[in-house]
Amino acid sequence: MPDPKIVLASSSPYRKKLLERLRLTFDVVAPDVDESPNPGEGPEALVKRLAVAKAGAVAADVGNALIIGADQVAVNATGAPIGKPNSHEHAVEQLRQASANWTTLHTGLALLNSQSGHIQCDTVPIRVLFRELTESEIENYLRAEQPYDCTGSVKVEGLGIALLSRVEGDDPSVIIGLPLIRLVQMLKNEGIEIL
Repeated sequence: MPDPKIVLASSSPYRKKLLERLRLTFDVVAPDVDESPNPGEGPEALVKRLAVAKAGAVAADVGNALIIGADQVAVNATGAPIGKPNSHEHAVEQLRQASANWTTLHTGLALLNSQSGHIQCDTVPIRVLFRELTESEIENYLRAEQPYDCTGSVKVEGLGIALLSRVEGDDPSVIIGLPLIRLVQMLKNEGIEIL
């Protein structure tokens, strides 16, 4: 029996680029999922639910496939959620608040076998400590990267790495939004060997 195709259920160009690192052939399908949190839902429960929902949202359209769903939420040192800034002004405020503080990124990952209905799901956290940032550093960074579509206003795969002083976690790819180390194991559990 042929291997199932692999589908990334995401509209994120950053997740697509990360998945390309594994040198797999895959399709990308943008899921239509309401990403609003449920009342009282914590960040880990939210990203897990949304990762599963995204994979499930495209299952009917892709046939026999292994469908990857992912979602990410960042929280500041007080536990308040941090979203995408969507504007320069909001990005400045996010980076001012992040300066000299820890941010925790919670990434939910789901792998759905659409043929068997089997689903693997996990959350993978990572913590980042921001350097103490000056106003000019914030402005220079934002002008250079324009990370307005990135959670917390940071493109760590680019110049955003200069904003950080420390990272604590098991998988650096979590920062960008797709935990590749965990995904490799999930794929292996489904019979897909990367190497």
